[in-house]
Amino acid sequence: MTVDVTAIRAARERFATDIVRETPIERSRSLSELSGADVRLKMEHLQRTGSFKTRGASNKLSRVAEAGEAERVVAASAGNHAQGVALAAAHEGIPSTIVMPKTAPQMKVNATRGYGAEVVLHGAGFQDALAHAEELADEPGSLFVHAYDDPDIVAGQGTLGLEIAEQVPDVDAVVVPIGGGGLISGIATALAAVAPDVRVVGVQAEEAATVPESLDKGEPVGVDETRTIADGIATGGISELTYGLIEEHVDEVVTVSDDEISHAILTLLQRAKQLVEGAGATSVAGMLSPDLDVTDETVVPVLCGGNIDMSMLQTVLTHAMTDRDQLLRLRVRIDDEPGEMARLSDRIAAEGANIRHVRHDRAVEDLRVGEAYLVFRVVTSGREHASGIISAVRDQGYEVERVN
Repeated sequence: MTVDVTAIRAARERFATDIVRETPIERSRSLSELSGADVRLKMEHLQRTGSFKTRGASNKLSRVAEAGEAERVVAASAGNHAQGVALAAAHEGIPSTIVMPKTAPQMKVNATRGYGAEVVLHGAGFQDALAHAEELADEPGSLFVHAYDDPDIVAGQGTLGLEIAEQVPDVDAVVVPIGGGGLISGIATALAAVAPDVRVVGVQAEEAATVPESLDKGEPVGVDETRTIADGIATGGISELTYGLIEEHVDEVVTVSDDEISHAILTLLQRAKQLVEGAGATSVAGMLSPDLDVTDETVVPVLCGGNIDMSMLQTVLTHAMTDRDQLLRLRVRIDDEPGEMARLSDRIAAEGANIRHVRHDRAVEDLRVGEAYLVFRVVTSGREHASGIISAVRDQGYEVERVN
């Protein structure tokens, strides 16, 4: 069971144009300056359903419909494959049942239902959902559609590689997020045939990284639990199919932390004006990682998905802003007298900072009688501004401590 460029080209011809579109590539001046490379963003998050998964699902379901292989299709997904299968199945007139983990983002659950699928919530993670979906697919007339362990799925994802080679003929490196490996397997297979000198680099989230160990051991290795903000690539393992294609065609694999992914989400939002999910930002996190050198190269990071839950976006932005000192928490020791809060607030305001929240603490063990702590949460423009605020408060004679 394998995939070649002939199958990828056939998938491209098979696509329904109202389901799969050719997504644009845009140069990012800001990311080029940050990385020292010529960065061209592959905007696959603008695909219908907000993810590359539509490509593989469309290819698979069109073949299923042509052959009359199933009365119903069943799939397991944390969200993006779910939406792709639901949309493609509805287009082909085939009922679909999608099993999603109970932890799946609500917006992805709602979107999957909106495309016409029956959604079953089961288990704490992808592997639990996968096992239950396989049980449901044992019913007569049902066909299981795997997220990545399927040549038709991989061939559909590989059409991205053909597009990149055509859109950026001088590309030196393509950076691709890895979950189960279907996307990078397809892209790398396509590029090996049409642009063999292009370097293909895979990126995994540290808390869901299975490929480096798999390559070291010479076989697919899985993990039981994954904890990462990049839920779209938290599959917990790769397959024999994708392992073989990665081993043959992928040049390098790096891992990135959730902190780096958060930073990449915020950087893309601020500097490239693109809103992507954790999985979609993983390629940019990898490109900016000290473990990957792309200096003076023409690089295409694949923004593979844009389906970020709003509560997750708030969490990510808060974390990233705190890391950049744009969200600052200060604890100031005061004499608990009328007017002290006003005086401190005025001093902070004079530095051009906005106070988002303030808390008055009196019941703290190390305080003397008549003292209190004021804990401010302050929005700043960055590290230099934050340092200036702290210095200004100290210059007023207050004892001030950062608490984040």
